[in-house]
Amino acid sequence: MWAFLAPQIIKPPSSPTRRLFSTSRSSPKSPLCSLSSNSSTLANKNQLIQSLCKQGNLKQAIQVLSQEPNPTQRTYELLILSCIGRNSLSVGLRVHRHLSDDGLDQDPFLATKLINMYSELDSIDDARKVFDKIRDRTIYVWNAIFRALTLAGEGLEVLGLYRQMNRTEIRSDRFTYTFVLKACVASEASPELLKMVKEIHAHILRNGFESQVHIMTTLVDVYSWFWCVGYAAKVFDKMPVRNVVSWSAMIACYANNGRPFEALELFREMMIETNDSFPNSVTMVSVLQACAALAALEQGKVLHGFILRRSLDSILPVISALVTMYGRCGKLELGQRVFDLTKEKDVVLWNSLISSYGIHGFGHKAIQIFKEMIDNGVSPSHVSFGSVLGACSHAGLVEEGKMLFESMVKEHGMYPTAHHYACMVDLLGRANRLDEATKIVEEMRIEPGPLVWGALLGSCRIHCNVELAERASRRLFELEPTNAGNYVLLADIYAQADMWREVKRVKKLLKARGLQKVPGRSWIEIERKLHSFMSVDEFNPHYEQLHALLFKLSTEMKEIGYVPQTDVVLYKLDEEEKERIVLGHSEKLAVAFGLINSSHGEPIRVTKNLRLCEDCHTFAKLISKFAEREILIRDVNRYHHFQNGACSCGDYW
Repeated sequence: MWAFLAPQIIKPPSSPTRRLFSTSRSSPKSPLCSLSSNSSTLANKNQLIQSLCKQGNLKQAIQVLSQEPNPTQRTYELLILSCIGRNSLSVGLRVHRHLSDDGLDQDPFLATKLINMYSELDSIDDARKVFDKIRDRTIYVWNAIFRALTLAGEGLEVLGLYRQMNRTEIRSDRFTYTFVLKACVASEASPELLKMVKEIHAHILRNGFESQVHIMTTLVDVYSWFWCVGYAAKVFDKMPVRNVVSWSAMIACYANNGRPFEALELFREMMIETNDSFPNSVTMVSVLQACAALAALEQGKVLHGFILRRSLDSILPVISALVTMYGRCGKLELGQRVFDLTKEKDVVLWNSLISSYGIHGFGHKAIQIFKEMIDNGVSPSHVSFGSVLGACSHAGLVEEGKMLFESMVKEHGMYPTAHHYACMVDLLGRANRLDEATKIVEEMRIEPGPLVWGALLGSCRIHCNVELAERASRRLFELEPTNAGNYVLLADIYAQADMWREVKRVKKLLKARGLQKVPGRSWIEIERKLHSFMSVDEFNPHYEQLHALLFKLSTEMKEIGYVPQTDVVLYKLDEEEKERIVLGHSEKLAVAFGLINSSHGEPIRVTKNLRLCEDCHTFAKLISKFAEREILIRDVNRYHHFQNGACSCGDYW
């Protein structure tokens, strides 16, 4: 994110320990010729070394350095910068040795430069040694080690050093707060780290830095990373000054934390307050993500026009977000057109197209694009394999998926992550090859995490394998004790097996742990306005009208063979009450709203936050034939394209 771009270290005032030597400002025409010049020029070669550094002749500069008895601070600074530019750790170590031999290893300014150099050259241990040895640790030295350790992913060490610095007379500046906040993100999220973020937030306020837009924007980003959307919003609302980075950070916070409505609303507010002059490519990526999450096609098209007017269509992350948006809004042909018109394609753009075809169930097409990417000289990333394996899973392409999985190591030298193992478990599990899926879990080279066990539990739900579901859920309850979805899945499996005593036990466990099932929610866009529906949402002003239509359609469809699948209701109720609950599912309400408020022949596009239930799937198939309407429903897993009584998934989802 923009807020996480590392600021430049400010050069401190001259240290009294610096040795300053006067040098001539006239540069020789040829630095090499000056090596054989008269003895007066040879007496001081600092200017020559600096000139060679500026010309990129680091090797020759080092040769001259050995002949200069009194290198200046500026000379060493340029040598260090040249080592970074030439990506030469070996020469950097030589410069460091020269510097130490000259007694400048205690110069705080040069220590800062050395730490930055070792950080850029991926030698964090050497950076630590410089920091450990320097006695006069200015705020610039502290900031340099904070930055180096954060970039190296050593966030916890940064926080320990930050506490140590707070016990000295050194006071944090605006860069310090940025680095230590970023260090919290560089570490694995935990309640203790969130507590540390709040402590740093308190320090910022106590020391009067709340007006620093860069610090507060970083704070928004950090709270977003910890899923604390409310805290991020409070920080953003209290910012006295906002720039494009701060607006983008808050929009991204909403978009990345399942709050797409709020992301779009904040974007509209941004456009009003900033007179349509602020949005940049980073902003647009987040807003397109929000449109994709809601399948808001019309708003996405408006944003596409804005992108073209602002000439942002040459920026690859924006193009990738456009392809994803069109794919998730059910317009694959438009996403393909955007892709085809892009001349320079990176792996992220290819991944967007592969994923788009995958969620629509076009597995063979996704594999074809994956192979085209490789043929075009673009190496697949871990995300590429995740996308193509997911496509195989949705299309039931087991053998193809297995071959791709094996090619990761054999052909591309990439070891599978937990995500790839989860894709394979899902692929085999959906195909009712649960024994093979279990074997994958048992033979993993890494510890199976929630993703893998969750994929196995989901497969058990599809095929009602109680024994294996209990095994998977036990591990999930240990790994994710507060994830209500795992408990609900297990209860669902028990209900399918008519094990109602066990259903009751799991529900008691949910209640005892204070967990609640995530309510079903669906969205539909009508005339560029988004409408949201909750399951059995009797407080919705349209509920009575929608329920009346659904009841009428249900009654008429029963005459042609529709039988409500009420076993999805995990309560012991009479059949009529179960039918009422099933009829009130959010996706049915959204479809009914679309039937009433859209023109005949216009496709109905609905997005749901959970998996489409079996009854809603059957209902949508019948509605598409009964009402002669094309219906597209995107659930948490994939797209379902209903037309003339059939679904694009072939009832495999």
